Amino acid sequence: MKLNAIRTARLVLEPVSWRDMDDIARLKSDGGAFGMMLGGVRNRQQAEEEMAADISCRARHGSGIFTIRENGRLVGITGVHERPDGRGMALRFAIYPWAAGRGLAREAAAAALRQAHAAGIHRVIAIARETNIASRKVLGGIGMRVCDRFDRDGQEMLVFESEVTGAD
Repeated sequence: MKLNAIRTARLVLEPVSWRDMDDIARLKSDGGAFGMMLGGVRNRQQAEEEMAADISCRARHGSGIFTIRENGRLVGITGVHERPDGRGMALRFAIYPWAAGRGLAREAAAAALRQAHAAGIHRVIAIARETNIASRKVLGGIGMRVCDRFDRDGQEMLVFESEVTGAD
């Protein structure tokens, strides 16, 4: 399924593709952007493996990971992916620290969540550390609610969800 770009008031979200690989590898190697993500920062090989998985996920589900660009400049990524722990389709977002604090993550994550639901993904989760106030604000701000908790390596993790019913 061909996924189109999403435009918001300030951003353009495009499905990740191999032409984005250098930008994505830089983002995923940045500790400020990816340090809190499951698995932490990535090297180039890990970023390439995730790119292949993201493209495959999009083909299967009609939704996936998007680049986030402001005025043509990559500021981060957002979208849904299949959780490696089997919890389901999960929203993720990561932006560079220099782009934080202006509501870009919230604007982009909200657009990606709407697209995932429109693609027929009825339940989307997101996971954030209890101590990650910025991510918790984004997730709550786009209407996701805490539905569960679990411990990962001594960290309290919150599971957020967004569920739509009756949409086919």
